[in-house]
Amino acid sequence: MSGSAAGATAATGGCSVGGAGLAGRLPSRILELIFSYLELRDLLRCALVCRHWNRCLSADENSEVWRSLCVRSLGEEALRSDILCNLPTYKAKLCSFQHALSSSDCSRNVYVKKNGFTLHRNPIAQSTDGARGKIGFTEGRHAWEIWWEGPLGTVAVIGIATKRAPMQCQGYVALLGSDDQSWGWNLVDNNLLHNGEVNGNFPQCNNAPKYQIGERIRVILDMEDKTLAFERGYEFLGIAFRGLPKTCLYPAVSAVYGNTEVTMVYLGKPLDG
Repeated sequence: MSGSAAGATAATGGCSVGGAGLAGRLPSRILELIFSYLELRDLLRCALVCRHWNRCLSADENSEVWRSLCVRSLGEEALRSDILCNLPTYKAKLCSFQHALSSSDCSRNVYVKKNGFTLHRNPIAQSTDGARGKIGFTEGRHAWEIWWEGPLGTVAVIGIATKRAPMQCQGYVALLGSDDQSWGWNLVDNNLLHNGEVNGNFPQCNNAPKYQIGERIRVILDMEDKTLAFERGYEFLGIAFRGLPKTCLYPAVSAVYGNTEVTMVYLGKPLDG
């Protein structure tokens, strides 16, 4: 079977924009069976062929098409664990995997585990190591969760970075926020960091609680308002940074503690209210 929309269209007799032709009359169950063999890139192309195909792919995000692709793309460790527990559909889980921490855009002292979502920092002395997400953002509103599955050490920073921000440096420092290409929240001392300076404490309240291992922090990037905000559980902690530049910004983390692990799960558009 051809993996392209063009090949699929030719095999089924063609399909116009309005859904005419044999392809436009195939039952959804037959189309789902065919689509379940395709990869994500080809499914996205198929969704553009005609309205009938688009409805088949978008009507049910838990259909056999998305379930099958999810099983092939994600490791069993991720699907069986609670890593993706806040994502209700197979399509959302696939989207999160596409946005996960990059195994190629990171420090040489870290690697992404087989589950595809968790960063492991090797026990390297006098080094701070980070990673960016696979996909950056220039528009829209986006949310993702980050949590530590090991000790924080002296510095543990979450935030955003441009492609130019370094992902490794000597010593134990707050790598995110060390220059004008990154913005970070140090979970150890609750400091906000940018351009090598402390931009105040966060959250802005008296006796703000310190981060607890395993606690999920939600990061909210709004490229329309140019802000970065954080949530803890169901509590909105406030806007941490304003006036972000109109450039491509990536989710990012940096860590110093040996064998610590950090997990990031992209959630999509944040819910208001």
